[in-house]
Amino acid sequence: MSAEKNAAPVQRGFGYLMLGGTASMMAASCTHPLDLLKVRMQTNTSATRGTGVRPPGLVTTCTRLVAAEGITGLYRGLTASLLRQGTYSTTRFAAYDWMKMQVQQRQGRDLNTPERFAVGMAAGGLGGLVGTPADVCNVRMQDDGRLPVEQRRGYKNVFDALFRIARTEGVGSLYAGLGPNVQRAMLMTAGQIASYDTCKSFLLKGTGGLFQDNLITHFTASSMAGVVATLLTQPFDVIKTRIMAAPKGTYASAFACGASTVKAEGVLALYKGTLPAFARLGPQTILTFVFLEQLRKFYRQVTKEA
Repeated sequence: MSAEKNAAPVQRGFGYLMLGGTASMMAASCTHPLDLLKVRMQTNTSATRGTGVRPPGLVTTCTRLVAAEGITGLYRGLTASLLRQGTYSTTRFAAYDWMKMQVQQRQGRDLNTPERFAVGMAAGGLGGLVGTPADVCNVRMQDDGRLPVEQRRGYKNVFDALFRIARTEGVGSLYAGLGPNVQRAMLMTAGQIASYDTCKSFLLKGTGGLFQDNLITHFTASSMAGVVATLLTQPFDVIKTRIMAAPKGTYASAFACGASTVKAEGVLALYKGTLPAFARLGPQTILTFVFLEQLRKFYRQVTKEA
C-alpha cells in the first residue's frame, strides 16, 4: 500500500496482508463516537422534513445524545464497528496489497497513480461485499437510540444483531444497501488507501528530500487522503446509511433512495453529515495509517522481511 523505498517487486507474507484490518480496528476504537454522530445526523430527517427547520448540527446532536443516553451512548454499536473493520477493512487492505504485489511482480516497477486507483476500487468492491452484513448491524445499533422506545431493536451485540436479522427478516436483509455500500467502498479505498499511497510517494520522491519515511510524512499523507476519501464517498454514505436504517421495503433501490432524498431535501442532503464524516474519517485515516506503518515496521523486525 505505501510506496516502498525500493520500487523493485516485493512479496509479503500472509501476516503482512492482515495488518490493515488490525490497524483499522484500532483506529475505529478511537473514532467510533464520531461515526455514531454521523449516522444520527444522516438518519435524523423525520422531525424536520417539510418544516423549514434545519436539522441539528454536530454539537447539538452530540449534546442531545449524551443527555438522553449518557456518555456510554457514544459507544453504542462498538462491537459491530469492530466486526465491520475486521471484515471490510481486512479484505480491502489485503486485496489491495496482494493485487499491488502482483502488478509489481509482473511489471518490475511500482504502480503509477491510475493503476493504484484502479486496484483500490477493485479491492474496495471486495471489501464492501464482505463487510456489508456487519455494516448493516453497525448502522442499526448506532441508530437505535434515536428511535422511540417501542421501535428500538435492542440488539445485545453484533452477533445478536446478525442472528436476529437473519432469523426474523431473512439473510437478504443483511445485505440491505449492498449496491451503494460497494460503490462507497470502491471510492473509499481509492480515495483513502490509493491516495495515501500516491501522496506518500509524492512526499518522499517529489519534494527534494524535504520529507523522510517517518511519522510526519505518514501524518501529512494520511490527512490528505482523508479529505479525498470524504468528498468522494459522502453521497453514497448518506444513501447506504438511510437504506440500512430504514424498515425493510422503504426504498425500492439505492437510486430511489437518492432521488427521494434530493427531491425532499435538496442535493445538499447528500452531503449531510460531511463535517462529522470528515471529523471521524480524517482522524480515522490518520490513525489507521500511523498504526499500520508501526505495525509494518514491527512485522518486518520480527519476520526479517525486507
